[in-house]
Amino acid sequence: MTVFHPPQSSVHLKNRIPYLKNQFMNKPCFLPVFFILFSGFMSHAQDSGQNLQDTYRITITRTTEEIIIDGDLSENIWQNVPIATDFWMSFPVDNQKVDSATQTEVRIVYDDTYLYIAAICKGPGPYIIQSLKRDNPLFWKGDAFGVVFDPINQRTNGFSFAVNPGGVQSESLITGQTGRRGDNGSSGINGAWDNKWYTDVRIYDDRWTCEMAIPFKTLRYADKSQWGINFMRGETKSNSYHSWSPVPVQFRSLDLGYTGALVWDQPPAETKRNISVIPYALAAGSRDFQANQPAHTDPRMGMDAKIALSSSLNLDLTLNPDFSQVDVDEQVTNLTTVNVQFPERRLFFLENSDLYSDFGIPPMRPFFSRRIGLDEQGNTIPILFGARLSGNINKNLRIGAMNMQTRESVFPGNNYTSFAIHQRVFGRTIIKGYFHNRQAYTGGEIQQQNFNRIGGLEFSYRSMDGRWQGFGGYGLSQTHQWKSHNYFYNTAVGFDGRNFSAYTNFAGVGDHYVADMGFMPRQFHYDAVRDTTLRIGFHHSYTRMSYTVYPKNHPAINQYQFGVTNILDVTASGTLIGNEINGTYELQRSNTSKINANVRFSESNLLFPFRFTSQSPLPAGHYRYSSVGLTYQTDGRKALSALTGFEYGTFYNGTRSQLSFNVKYRIQPWGNFGINFIENDLEFPEPYGASRLFLIGPKTEINFSRNLYWTTFLQYNTQLDNFNINSRLQWRYQPMSDIFLVYTDNYAVEFWGPKNRAFVMKINYWFNL
Repeated sequence: MTVFHPPQSSVHLKNRIPYLKNQFMNKPCFLPVFFILFSGFMSHAQDSGQNLQDTYRITITRTTEEIIIDGDLSENIWQNVPIATDFWMSFPVDNQKVDSATQTEVRIVYDDTYLYIAAICKGPGPYIIQSLKRDNPLFWKGDAFGVVFDPINQRTNGFSFAVNPGGVQSESLITGQTGRRGDNGSSGINGAWDNKWYTDVRIYDDRWTCEMAIPFKTLRYADKSQWGINFMRGETKSNSYHSWSPVPVQFRSLDLGYTGALVWDQPPAETKRNISVIPYALAAGSRDFQANQPAHTDPRMGMDAKIALSSSLNLDLTLNPDFSQVDVDEQVTNLTTVNVQFPERRLFFLENSDLYSDFGIPPMRPFFSRRIGLDEQGNTIPILFGARLSGNINKNLRIGAMNMQTRESVFPGNNYTSFAIHQRVFGRTIIKGYFHNRQAYTGGEIQQQNFNRIGGLEFSYRSMDGRWQGFGGYGLSQTHQWKSHNYFYNTAVGFDGRNFSAYTNFAGVGDHYVADMGFMPRQFHYDAVRDTTLRIGFHHSYTRMSYTVYPKNHPAINQYQFGVTNILDVTASGTLIGNEINGTYELQRSNTSKINANVRFSESNLLFPFRFTSQSPLPAGHYRYSSVGLTYQTDGRKALSALTGFEYGTFYNGTRSQLSFNVKYRIQPWGNFGINFIENDLEFPEPYGASRLFLIGPKTEINFSRNLYWTTFLQYNTQLDNFNINSRLQWRYQPMSDIFLVYTDNYAVEFWGPKNRAFVMKINYWFNL
């Protein structure tokens, strides 16, 4: 399969009409225009907020007393320091204090090495502990307590640390773009970040308590005597979330726009010699059955290093890195004409990753770290070495610089270089820029014509209360072949009120914009007849609006929401690619169950023939189709929970029905057992055939302790003709030091037989120098 750039006129075939003039400039734009007018009106009814740090202040006390992290708040210091209490509800309501029976009390002190936090979480058990596995995605679906720090106190980036009644830790990197509560995904929250800190808990009849010790070395901070801080708690009996400094119901409790103040007697000193080295050694055995290769072994060694150049600036180094222990991608059935974006899970690329990745809009990113060291199928391309410098130069300026070198094999080796800069100009508003370069090497020599460079600038505005946001940017790419029609632009405006929320963006790329280190899936079009992929520039518009109601007289209902979205794509020369309008209704009950209904109207213009079955591809041309769907999610607090859904409608010139269910059974706290099932039935008129696609994914998680867990994930995917087994045993024998045993096996489905198989044993150890 090849990729080439068609001449600009080649996208106009006889059966295609110019769409930009008749549709893009008229009918689909009613949503953005309506949004701008309506949100301007609604803003007058919204409280612009206040400076919460004038009201919510806690003084941190220095201690010389030894504090034992055991969850028992018996040290004298805890009885003689200020208390943060009188928490507010932040969900499902935000206009009342938490009842005294379930209030939270927090104390905070420090010494030369650690920040110490003690919390009393009132309210009797039993408590919900979704898993004993660290950083599990269901962590905040159970009881938990957490703290968010904004050390620079500019509401742009911070750190979150949390613990549940089982003593399980969870930590995240936070940016100032955390978005609206309930949005799909967790924009601005990097839960894959992993670092060294300590905690323990105690459970009593009427409360549970915790103690945390967070090393200053784990944080990045500046010479400031006031930090942003907030405390948060999840309380599952009432399906509620609480915060010390009040956070509006439409935002997550860790939103940096609503922190209180952590007041120091003097700014904390810079840490002395903060260097960590994490070497690893592994032994791997594998066999490729498809290539008819014999089994072979592959012993390897490598290391990572973290060097704090200052308390806010960090240098990361890696030599021969290995990511074999990273969670396997969760497969999906892809019934679109573009590639699916899977999340980055490799630890080296995660800290301060927003410096590079928060440019553009979610489906159009000029930088996507999975393009380094992974191919489009997720297979590993060995990285020889790399370095990354990231953090704050001062309270207003963040920088990032990264260089990675991949190994030469049958393909050239590549050197990847990235620079990013974020300059705060006022409030939460920043000007930022980026430059990325890919340069190919063969035999140690630069391939003069095999390179790609892109650069750009963005202006990003966010109001202090987080309700308003807007941004705009422009970039260019450079390759040996293309030096025109190589632009990338993006602009957006959004408003998130208590009830009304709206957002719209416009973005586009030229026919010759090339981002080898980015992700622009809509730019590529597959021609099933010629087995060729073409790169075509396009303009993209996305608009969403929703209205949420919080009923006061219906205790069984937390909220219900009406929403509409519009997605429109046209080529750079004005030909329709796709136009979709989706209407939704969601009802959230106080017992955590949900009902969601949607109706979707779609218009697609296949620029080239595309195949959804093994029969003849659908011909190029216009297709109009629609569908309706309904999903129901049961109470997630119960041991047995389920999510089930059904969707039916027309699909291009045929029909599609989808049946899905996800069933989970939890044996608290040690076991989670589940199965995910999705069936898609596609039927087209002759000669385009029919297809029944299955995606079945049983998953088991057994936690022998908080430091020893075994996860097995099976994925049966008929679309990819693959059955995958991934089983991983992890023992955290010391903080941030692990032993992994990983078994992976892949089989062909249609004609059953093994494809490839691998077994890895890996050990690493975290040294503090």
